[in-house]
Amino acid sequence: HQVVQKTLNVVTRKLPCPMSSKNAQRFLQRILSPFGRVMPSLALYQRGLDLQARYDFSFYDALIVAAALESASTRLYTEDLQHGQQIEGLLVENPFK
Repeated sequence: HQVVQKTLNVVTRKLPCPMSSKNAQRFLQRILSPFGRVMPSLALYQRGLDLQARYDFSFYDALIVAAALESASTRLYTEDLQHGQQIEGLLVENPFK
């Protein structure tokens, strides 16, 4: 949920040419909708806390990793974690590298 919220904020407010509300709605439906597969739960937060402690991640980064693991993703694109790091079968890749 954090990824969707941040992305929508950036595309509607922070880009040099922000998306209109109508285009942001389309973007949400077509591109961001898969992020809604993992819902917040006690188990997700517990896994996030475990990952935070084990890897010394920020709590929010740990929650993103926990959600990626719960959804059985094999790749996580982020510039906030170590490129090439493997976390329980999840490969972290920096898309800007």
